[in-house]
This record gives sequence, structure tokens and C-alpha cells, in this order.
Amino acid sequence: MKKIINKKMYNTETAEEIKSISYGRNRFDYSYYEEGLYQKKTGEFFLYGFGGPASKYRKEVAPHSWENGENIIPLTLDEAKDWCAMYISPDRYEAIFGPVEE
Repeated sequence: MKKIINKKMYNTETAEEIKSISYGRNRFDYSYYEEGLYQKKTGEFFLYGFGGPASKYRKEVAPHSWENGENIIPLTLDEAKDWCAMYISPDRYEAIFGPVEE
């Protein structure tokens, strides 16, 4: 997916995917969603998410009517660190962000 946000291009095909996760049983679950953290060549981070009509990535198509949706969300460095702290190993975290205090 490509999206321009604040005059900057975010593209899942040219950025490096760091980690992806999924919630729910399968894609037929209305609340199911997938989310991946990406890093652009410029060093910026963003989330790409796709989900069903009851997920946080849903798209409203009419009042009180939703369908599958997708979105790109730019993250600050601290937000990316917080996301990674939850979903990647400590070794991978330090490989991306550098050593962490004990």
C-alpha cells in the first residue's frame, strides 16, 4: 500500500518490514486484523494495518455500516520503540535501536 501523509510517501513495498502480527482466529472473523511495523529508508517508522469490519482498521461505507479496511499510521521513534518492546525479541530490539540500559 502507498499513502502520502503530511507530504511524505509511505510505501509498504519499498520499506523494510520489521515485524507483523495478527489478532483473531482468521480473516473471516470480523474483528480480525493484521498489523506490521515498517521502517522507511529515511529511518522513519510506520504501521500498516488491515482488518475486518469490526476491527480498528475498518472502513465506514455508510452510517453504521463498515467493511474491511486498511491504513498506514506514521509513528514517532518512541511509539515504534514501544510497539517493538511488546512484539519483538530483546536482541532484535537492540539491533534496530541500539543498546538498552539494564
